[in-house]
Amino acid sequence: MRIKRAASIPLILHDPYFSIWSSADHLYDADPVHWCGKRQQIRGYITVDDAVYSFLGDKEFHKVIPQRYADLSATATEYGFENEKIRLTVRFVSPLLLEDPVLVSRPCTYMNLTVHKKTACEVSAQILLSDDLVCTQKSQTVGCSYSRPAVQDQPAFTYASMGKAAQRPLGNSGDNITIDWGYVYLASDSACADLYYDAKNSRIGCHVSLQDGAETGLIIAYDDMISIHYFGQWRKALWTSKYATILDAIGSAFADRKEVLARAEAFDADIEAKASALGGEAYAFLCCASYRHAVAAHKLITDENGEILFLSKENDSNGCIGTVDVSYPSVPLFLLYNTEYVKGMLRPIFHFTRCDVWEFDFAPHDVGRYPYAWGQVYGLNGEEEGRGYTRRDGEMFPPYYQYPKTAGVYDLRWQMPVEESGNMLILTAAVCMLDGSPAFAVPYMDILEKWVAYLLKYGADPGEQLCTDDFAGHLAHNVNLSVKAIMGIEGYSILLRMSGQEAKADEYHAKAKDMARMWEQRAFAGDHYALAFGLPETWSLKYNLIWDRLFGSGLFPEQVFKRELAYYVKNVRRYGTPLDNRNDYVKSDWILWCAAMADDRSIRDALILPVAGYLENTPCRVPFSDWYGAESGRYYHFIARSVQGGIFMPLLREKLSKSE
Repeated sequence: MRIKRAASIPLILHDPYFSIWSSADHLYDADPVHWCGKRQQIRGYITVDDAVYSFLGDKEFHKVIPQRYADLSATATEYGFENEKIRLTVRFVSPLLLEDPVLVSRPCTYMNLTVHKKTACEVSAQILLSDDLVCTQKSQTVGCSYSRPAVQDQPAFTYASMGKAAQRPLGNSGDNITIDWGYVYLASDSACADLYYDAKNSRIGCHVSLQDGAETGLIIAYDDMISIHYFGQWRKALWTSKYATILDAIGSAFADRKEVLARAEAFDADIEAKASALGGEAYAFLCCASYRHAVAAHKLITDENGEILFLSKENDSNGCIGTVDVSYPSVPLFLLYNTEYVKGMLRPIFHFTRCDVWEFDFAPHDVGRYPYAWGQVYGLNGEEEGRGYTRRDGEMFPPYYQYPKTAGVYDLRWQMPVEESGNMLILTAAVCMLDGSPAFAVPYMDILEKWVAYLLKYGADPGEQLCTDDFAGHLAHNVNLSVKAIMGIEGYSILLRMSGQEAKADEYHAKAKDMARMWEQRAFAGDHYALAFGLPETWSLKYNLIWDRLFGSGLFPEQVFKRELAYYVKNVRRYGTPLDNRNDYVKSDWILWCAAMADDRSIRDALILPVAGYLENTPCRVPFSDWYGAESGRYYHFIARSVQGGIFMPLLREKLSKSE
C-alpha cells in the first residue's frame, strides 16, 4: 500500500541482530540503521550516462534521483524514483512466511532493482555495505569475493562477504547493541554484476549494469554461525537444518526466487485485503508496518528434539530473551497463521520451570538475556530494583539454570506471579484450542495445575505485585490483572475438557464464573470498571477481556464489554486511549486488543485510527514503538518489540468468529 510517512520503514528484517530500517522520509535522506539506532550503512547509487545519483543512504556528496513514492506491505518495501531520463524501482523483500519455518529462518532478503528508460542512456547501479553490519565498533575486517558455479538445482552466482577479523560468536549479551560476529553477504546471479570486497574501506559492494525493463536481483544475507546458547547447548538457526552452508541458503534463495516472491506477494495482498475490510486503510497500514517487525524480533531455532523454539528479544527494555509478558501480547499474529511459533515461545518457559533454581509455584518472567537462555535474569536478589538492569550491555549473566534450589537467586518482591501464570495458562489453552488437540499441554499439566492453584488463591484480588503495565508504579487490587487470572483459570478448564476430564473442567469453569461475577460487582464504577478494586474514580484498559470473546466462555456479561468500550472511545486522545488514568501513556498493542472486542465498526475505527496517526506523524523516527505519549506522539521506551504482533488481534478474532 502507498504510504505518506512512517516513523521508520523496514528494509531488511530477519532477527533481532539482522534488522535494518530507514528512519527518514526519503531513502536517500540518511543511512539505514539497526532498530536500536546504530548505523547500518548501505549505500545505493545509480549512474545515468556519466551522472551519478544517490538513491539509498547518501545525499550529502551526490545529487539524488528524486523519490516519488514508498509502498509498504507485510513482507516488502518498495521505493520509486524518477528523473528526466529514467524511472527506478527498488524493492526489498524479506519473505517471512509463517507457514514455512525454514523460509522464516533463512536470512536472505531480496533487493530487486528495475529501471525503465525514458531516453536512450546507459544505466548502472552500485550497492555498498559497510562494516557497520558486522562490528559493534570499528575493527579490522576480512572478506572475499568469488563466483559459485551451478550446483544441482541452484544457479551460478557471484558473491562478496565480510566479517570481523577477530570472531567471538555470542561474545556479548545485552539490549541496545548490534551483532559483533558472523559474516554479511551480498550476492547476484546476474551475468552483468561485479561483486567485490574492498579491504581498504572495510566494505563489500556490487556494480551492475541495468537493462531497460529488466529486474536485477540481489540478495543480502547474514550468517551468524551460532545463534543462541540454550540451557547448555550452542544452537544454530533453524535454516541450518536444511542448508549445510550460507552459500547453499543463498543459492536456494536464487533458485526459488520466482516462487517465493509470488507467494509473498499473494500473502501481502491477502493481509491487506482482510485488514482493510475489517478496519479500513488505517488498520491495513498498521498490519503492514508491524508484520516483519513482530516476526523479526525473534530468533528461530530448534531444541535437541528438533522442536521449534521461537525466542523473542525484549528490545529497548532490558534485552531479556523469551519474556512471557512480551510473548503474550505478540501471539495474535502467530495464532493467526501457525501455532508452532507460540509453542516455540512456551517451551523454554516450561523447560526453565523444571530447573531446581526456580523454587516458586508460579510462572517465570523470562529465560535469560539475549542471546543466552540461561535462566531468568529479572527480579534477581541484590540487583538494582531487583530487575537485573545493573549489568551493562555486553556483559553476561551467570548460567542460573544450573544453580540449586537453595541458591536464593530471585527476590520474590520483583516477580510477576499472577501476570505470568495467567499468561502461560491462557496461551497454552489458546494453542490447544486452535490445534483442536490438548497434545501440546499434556507433558506440562502438572506445572499448569500448580499455576492455576496460585491464581485461585491470589488472582481474584491481586496484592501489590508487578504486572506488565507497571509503568506508573506498583498497584494493588489491579482489576485488569484479576481478569487475567480469571481467564487463566478458564484456560485450564478448557485444557481439562479437551483432555476428557469433564467433571474437573466444569469445576474450574464454575470457579472462573464465580470470580467473574464478583469481579463485575466489585469493579463497577458507573459507566465503566475501575483500575483497582475500591477506587471507582479510576479506569484502565481491560484488554485481557478479549479472551472471553476468543474462548467463547461467556464469563462476563455483554454489558461489561459495552461499558468499557464506550469509555475507551470517550477517552480517546490524539494518538490513542491511554493505558489508564494515571498518565497519558499509550500502549498500541493493548489498544488493538480492545478494538478486537468491539462488534461495532465505528468503535473499532475510533480506537484504531489514532494509533495509525501516531505511526504516520510521530516526531520520533524509531521503529514502531508500542509505548508513547497520547498527545505528543513521542515514544517513551520500547522499539521494534515483538508485542506489535498484537496489532493482529482484530484479525484473529475475525478468523475465530467465522470458524464457530
